[in-house]
Amino acid sequence: MGDVAMTVPVLRAFTQRFPDVKLTVLTRPFFAPFFRDLNNVEVFAIDLKKKHKGVLGLYKLSKQLKTLDIDVVADLHNVLRTKILKVFFFGKKFKQIDKGRNQKKALVNGKYFKPLKTTHQRYADVFKALGFTLDLSRPTFSKKQPIPQAVLNLVANQNTKQWIGIAPFAQYASKSYPLDKMKEVVKGLSQDHVVFLFGGKADQKQLNTLVINNQVFNIAGQYNLNQELDLISNLDVMVSMDSGNAHLAAMLGVKVVTIWGVTHPYAGFGAFNQLEINNLIPDKTLYPKLPTSIYGNKYPEDYKNIAGTIQSDQIVNRVLAVLKT
Repeated sequence: MGDVAMTVPVLRAFTQRFPDVKLTVLTRPFFAPFFRDLNNVEVFAIDLKKKHKGVLGLYKLSKQLKTLDIDVVADLHNVLRTKILKVFFFGKKFKQIDKGRNQKKALVNGKYFKPLKTTHQRYADVFKALGFTLDLSRPTFSKKQPIPQAVLNLVANQNTKQWIGIAPFAQYASKSYPLDKMKEVVKGLSQDHVVFLFGGKADQKQLNTLVINNQVFNIAGQYNLNQELDLISNLDVMVSMDSGNAHLAAMLGVKVVTIWGVTHPYAGFGAFNQLEINNLIPDKTLYPKLPTSIYGNKYPEDYKNIAGTIQSDQIVNRVLAVLKT
């Protein structure tokens, strides 16, 4: 999800620089709302479970796509599935993302510790290779969407306060902040602000433990994706792990404070257009092997919970500082 959300600022820059070029985004149906307000962009939903499953399904997909009179293909994923599509699109200009795997390997192995090219810029480089140069330095974002009525009903008379989103989970435990410490963060932030807790439907029970007063609302599994995006667009700040919620907020122009565990923003997966000071990272002098992996799936056992070494008051103070800017 995060990778798909990270394409949105790049595609927005494209549509502004080249308003007469039509873009067709090939992605899963669930992600279609991400692109809902981009001009001259259509979503082609891929059915990976049935119609477009396997090599034969990808061949059928290529036949369908060719009827759209596509001139060039920008592969922002570069995986086996898109490599197969490249074969079926023989004769079409087809450029794929350079993921910088060797550089990322050097970063994890400790041979190199400097910021790598951001994923957003890597996406832009694919378009540049196709003849479309983009500038990501002066981004614009969509307007705040109307607040869903269900949210207005939920917050009642508290909707005039600043709104904070908190998404405490990630794909891997090594990138998650401990719930007991997150409760301290929620306590510090909910005294004078409204706090919304984000997560999947399966996270509802755990998130309920963070609902400590009537200014904290657990919305996990309560709204569809369009409604959730509408709510996120109205947040004053999102607090997130190195996870999809950080990128959802950033693509909507919302300020993001990101909590990191065994991964590191130097790998290029930081939230778009955010200040470096908003990346809260464990102390590398105490944990010199950081980052231990790019995605958080590999780490020494004694590194598993290092996100918890970031103090709760540090998070609270950073969020409050962001709210004042």
